[in-house]
Amino acid sequence: MKTSMLGISPLAACCFALTSPAALGQDQAAERYLYATYSNCDMSKQDRADELFEQINKPVLDAAMKDGTINFYSYLGHIAGGQWRRVNVIGAGSVQAALDAQRTIGERIEANDKNRKLDAEAAAICPSHDDYIWRAVAGNVGSVNRGGASFSTYYVCDQSRESTADAAVKTMLAPVFDKMVADGKLKSWGWMEHIVGGKYRHLATMSADDLKSVMSARAALIEALEDNPGGDILTAVCPEHSDYIWEIKAQAP
Repeated sequence: MKTSMLGISPLAACCFALTSPAALGQDQAAERYLYATYSNCDMSKQDRADELFEQINKPVLDAAMKDGTINFYSYLGHIAGGQWRRVNVIGAGSVQAALDAQRTIGERIEANDKNRKLDAEAAAICPSHDDYIWRAVAGNVGSVNRGGASFSTYYVCDQSRESTADAAVKTMLAPVFDKMVADGKLKSWGWMEHIVGGKYRHLATMSADDLKSVMSARAALIEALEDNPGGDILTAVCPEHSDYIWEIKAQAP
């Protein structure tokens, strides 16, 4: 199967096997799944990749929003953090819907000869990637506009205690995040659990209007959580992490 910048990859094939009763039960209980493709790109040409996204991907994604194939998308550019340089994200109501949407979007891009050639150019600029499917456990990411910048923390966790971290976020940390959204300090926040992908088991993300706003919100959050036991629980369960700051270059809704 051809791999493109959008992330049509062997992950899609392997995930069709994840249709056990447990996996299907998760689909029924959850409302939001995000299929995220984290790309490693040639930094000298990544601006061209952005142009190609606007030319090829965005019209297809906008059409997919309109016809209900997806219910969310975003395109992120690296500001600070690790090796990932660009991220493509689409949202759907189940694992299967996310996989079907990823395949459909890829097929629509490939159906146009000009787009197929330009997509090959994009894939050459960003020749490798990591695919993840995330399930939204708490927060509003995937249902609202995210603003212009986001701060994301990718956690490596003790899988046997992940439910403890989820409970801490939902009961102890969520009220703090929700208040920051209500106060206008944040546009969105989310706590995601790993369904498929690499080593990261959870994702905490928050967004604000711009880079200055999201960094100010992060500083306020650190202060607000100083005496909150939820932070200590999260650190104990998920002791390793990688931080990224992203520019949100395109999104819907």
